[in-house]
Amino acid sequence: MAPVVAAHPVAVAAAQAVKPVKRVSSAGLMDGGREMEIEHGGRVYRLRITQLNKLILTA
Repeated sequence: MAPVVAAHPVAVAAAQAVKPVKRVSSAGLMDGGREMEIEHGGRVYRLRITQLNKLILTA
């Protein structure tokens, strides 16, 4: 029988604090448009859908 190993309390707390990754559809995010601006850290970024239906994020 394998020995029982107790997890370190900090590791247990960190594992419990992890939130699942949020998923949003690009259609919902873009709200029918092909471009949007995102403000982050005092800068404005532009997210756009290309002609090949790819997403490009530029500063």
